[in-house]
Amino acid sequence: MTSMTDAPEQGFRLRQLLYDTRYRSLTIQVIVFMLFMLGAAWVVDNTVRNLQALGKDFNFGFLFNRAGYDIGQTLIPYTNDSTHARAALVGFLNTLLISLMGCIAATVIGVFVGVLRLSKNWLVSRLMTVYVEVFRNIPVLLWILIILAIFTEIMPAPNAYRVTDQMLAEGVQPAASPILFGSIALTNRYTAIPSVSFSRSLGEFDTALMPVSINVLAMIAALAIGIFINRRILAKAKVVQEATGVRPTTWWKTTLLLIGPLVAVMVALGFHLNEPVLRGFNFVGGVNVTNAFVVLWLALSLYTGAFIAEIVRAGILAVSQGQTEAAFALGLRASRTMRLVILPQALRVIIPPLISQFLNLTKNSSLAIAVGYMDLRGTLGGITLNQTGRELECILLMMLIYLALSLVISGVMNVYNSAVKLKER
Repeated sequence: MTSMTDAPEQGFRLRQLLYDTRYRSLTIQVIVFMLFMLGAAWVVDNTVRNLQALGKDFNFGFLFNRAGYDIGQTLIPYTNDSTHARAALVGFLNTLLISLMGCIAATVIGVFVGVLRLSKNWLVSRLMTVYVEVFRNIPVLLWILIILAIFTEIMPAPNAYRVTDQMLAEGVQPAASPILFGSIALTNRYTAIPSVSFSRSLGEFDTALMPVSINVLAMIAALAIGIFINRRILAKAKVVQEATGVRPTTWWKTTLLLIGPLVAVMVALGFHLNEPVLRGFNFVGGVNVTNAFVVLWLALSLYTGAFIAEIVRAGILAVSQGQTEAAFALGLRASRTMRLVILPQALRVIIPPLISQFLNLTKNSSLAIAVGYMDLRGTLGGITLNQTGRELECILLMMLIYLALSLVISGVMNVYNSAVKLKER
């Protein structure tokens, strides 16, 4: 006889999708996905109907039409006869440039200020605190406008740097003089900086996007070779240290490998700087960087640097005080303790929020329109949008570009974060 406890297995019932824990989570996911797809379909259908009512369609053919406007600062060849796609590429490269230089400058400022905020010198610590509190509590757009006003109203005109024979004879100094080794001139219209030249240049070759300098490729190759060899030497030194307890001296080898090949290639190519010289009403011979770029770079760097300073300070404070005491007990000086013991451990705390600050700086660069710097927002999301009337396509494309750029930055920094994080056994 069959035992009464051996009940026949019941078949699947629909109510199990809600009441059975084995299926409930899957059911909820399917329902949410279907609702999301229905919402997306409604948005697309509504957009298409509205475009049809306005006599418009959805396509990106306008990108291949003539742009018809000039861009002041370009990293690749561009004229007003170029296409809107080319203009968008110029704006994207300008966004990359300001974002890269801003992240580098903000990181340097943030590390410097963050360390000094912990200084035992009362005055230095308070000055750094004032900087952090002032810059991070005022909107970045206001800082952009303030620095723009300083450059526009306070900086001298280019002709203020003029030196005449009569002034030399009378020993009269010009109204303004170049700064930073006598090579950089700050004016109310642009910043004149030296340009790079090679007396024994290897030339360049054309690509679909831009001419590529063989000189730059040779310098990059020399630097890459030096870094590769240096990594092998450091790896070998680590093996020797783990085997014997004594680490071989490698600092001079690292310095030589990182600097030597690059300097050798630069000397072989006849690297030199062309300093800007005043001719007529403008500087020639160097590079005249638009003040819109300089203002935006300074504002973003100083603003983001204040946030990074707090991140660095928090990361240092997160390291146990015992680490510092142990380093002092071994005879390490305060500077070497900070560089060799504290900061390497603090990186594990610093890197994750630092990624967010890099992303914020990149997205804040879209405020370049306030000073007339032609970035992606000024080209694709500005003049191109107004000329073509393709607001949906321009905004959607701009959103996708910023999304892709942010994901790339996040991905690269996450790889670095994985390399420095604590390895658990």
